[in-house]
Amino acid sequence: MVAVRKKPKPEAASPKKKKKIIGWREWVHLPGLKVDKIKAKIDTGARTSALHAFRVTPFTRDGASYVRFYVHPVQREATPEIKCVALLLDTRVVTDSGGRREERPVIRTMLKIGKSKYPIELTLTNRDVMGFRMLLGRQALRRRYLVDPSRSFVIRKKAKKRKKLRKQKAV
Repeated sequence: MVAVRKKPKPEAASPKKKKKIIGWREWVHLPGLKVDKIKAKIDTGARTSALHAFRVTPFTRDGASYVRFYVHPVQREATPEIKCVALLLDTRVVTDSGGRREERPVIRTMLKIGKSKYPIELTLTNRDVMGFRMLLGRQALRRRYLVDPSRSFVIRKKAKKRKKLRKQKAV
């Protein structure tokens, strides 16, 4: 009979980073696109993230593929209108919640949510008739956040609470 040795489990050798709690909607920033503030719906049912974009025009510069597009960052408003340019990463066929398939351009840009900042992939689509100008899908949230569907704007509230606490301590 051969003795089988079990590998000992490492005792907190690689502690898992604690995931932050976010609500079902949050204010986010897209600094690479010069979008200072946009309300995003946190959509764990969506694999990819989507950004409302219109007048989407692909073009080539110095042998690289780019896409030029415009964004209305404010829900249900036609102003302001932000002109954006980004490197075209890919085009993908995405199935929306209604089962319709659409080919969409894909870009990579930085997402800033609270104090966290990291790159995400975004598909560009016209979301004029949708309630939110941006959806944050599972891939953008993976290993970083847990979603509390009963709460909204959790990240912003925490920042306000910290600021209020600092003021109280200063007095």
